[in-house]
Order: sequence, then structure tokens, then C-alpha cells
Amino acid sequence: MAEGPDKGPVLVAGGVNIDIGGQSAAPLVSRDSNPGTVTISLGGVGRNIAHDLRLLGVETSLLTALGEDAYAREVERSCRALGIGLDAALRVPGGRTSTYLFISGPDGDMALAVSDMELYKTLTPEYFQRQLPLLRQAAVVAADTNLPEDSLRYLAQHSTAPLFVDPVSVPKAAKLRGILGRIHTIKPNRLEAELLSGVTIRDRESLEQAAKALLETGLQRVFITLGGEGTYAAQGDRRCFLPAYPAQARNATGGGDAFAAGLIWAYLQGMDLRESAQAATAAASIAVEGEETINPALSPQAVQERIRTLEEEV
Repeated sequence: MAEGPDKGPVLVAGGVNIDIGGQSAAPLVSRDSNPGTVTISLGGVGRNIAHDLRLLGVETSLLTALGEDAYAREVERSCRALGIGLDAALRVPGGRTSTYLFISGPDGDMALAVSDMELYKTLTPEYFQRQLPLLRQAAVVAADTNLPEDSLRYLAQHSTAPLFVDPVSVPKAAKLRGILGRIHTIKPNRLEAELLSGVTIRDRESLEQAAKALLETGLQRVFITLGGEGTYAAQGDRRCFLPAYPAQARNATGGGDAFAAGLIWAYLQGMDLRESAQAATAAASIAVEGEETINPALSPQAVQERIRTLEEEV
């Protein structure tokens, strides 16, 4: 295990959502009222990563935007309970807290969704400039691509701490093309890696070519997640392929967020490339075994035990 940095606060810059989901009890009938269940939960990539980091014992604060509504008060209540710092979050008078509304059929497959994320546009470079003292004290700055492109560029140019980025999706990952060389760690999936590297990934050789192209930008570390196939990690001249850890999946929604949190936790522990991939994969496998997006069973001990158990089985 390599020597790690001094432990300190992690700043997570990104999205906080209220997720409202409706699942019908029978096949959906359009233009009609469908009996079923409705759930409301907290989400957003940035918020989920921050939540998972707290479960892993990491001091964490959120740089995000909240509206002036009941949803914002629920986010504040939850963050206080979890110990997630919100002092520097932007409060937008009259604003609507970012909300994701989706409808699914009885099989759980989404049929329709409406995403109201206009509030993220208020997270401007000027906002992050006001947070410079915090940014310069952070052990790690983590960002998701729900932020505006010019704000991501500002973070890349002004963060003195290592910058970890979750690309979120293929369209949003495109915002990173011009700043890859200023990012410390990124965790794209196959499609996001193809977009950012310009290499179509068909086999192990092309996977290695994609990772090489990304590192040649100046990016320090890349962890390409391949779903059930595993994770390919690269740093300098080091390469590592790690098969996916088996899990009794109940909810796959939060796996990627837990993977990102696991990478940050591993970095703070001074873990090397392979150990980091193991920790992130273990965190993701624990996350998907929970009923909700965030599995409260996630902890440093659970991650270490998952790694130890699976390594003994190999």
C-alpha cells in the first residue's frame, strides 16, 4: 500500500435531486390514472457520492444548489443527520430544487421521466470562485458533470487538490474533453470512455488503447467500468483488470456512485491502483445489494471484508 495524503475534508461539487417515482401495479395505460405506488427519495450523483463517503467515514461537504422549497429543507435535514456539510451550498431564492420524476411499469422498467435540473445552471464559475479557500483546503475535490461546462473547467484550473470526476452519462461526459489533462481520476463506463478517448472498445486490445489515449492527455488515473465484465484501471505504465465481484443485486441504481466514493476513500487510505479498483468494486457490490440507492451496510469494514472474502475464493 502506497503512502497516502493527509486526511482532510472532501468537497463534492455536483447534483442533489429529489427523486419521485411511480410504479404501476398493472401494465401502464396511457392518458389514464394507474393504481400503484409512489416513492420520494433523495438522489443526485454528487449527493449520493457524499452520502457513501460519510458511510465510509470520510469528512465531506457538498457544493451544490438548493431551491427555496420543501425539498430543499428535506435535503438540509438529511445532510445534517448524515454529517454532510452544506454551509457553502448555494441557496437560490424562489428556485426549485432539482427534481427527477419517473413512471415505471409493474416490471420496474422506466416508461417515462421528466427531469427538472435547471437549478444547476446557477453553479457558475463565480460561485466556485467564492469557494476558493475551501477548494484549496480540500484533500480531494470530486465533481459530477451535472455542473455547467465552464464550471467544470474552473474547478480543473483552480483546484489544488486532486480532482476526481464522474462523467455521469455520454452526453454530459462531452463537457470533459478539454480538461482531461487536469483531472486526477475519472471513472467512465465503456461508452463514456469511447467518447472521451476516440477509441471504439471491442476487445482487450482496444480497451488498452482507449486507456492509453486517455492517459496521454495528462489524466493521471482511469477506471473504465465494464458492467458485469469488471473494471480496467490504468495509471502511468501500470495496468490492472479486475473481474466484477459477485453480488445479490436488488437495486443497481447506486452502484456507480458507490464505486466513485470507494475510489476516493481508497485514495485517502493511500491504496495503489489495484487496491483502489478492489475497494471501489467492493463498495459498488455492497451498494447494489441494498433495497435503496444507498445501502447503509456500506462501511470501511464491509469493504475490507468483501475484498478479503473474494480474494480468498480466487
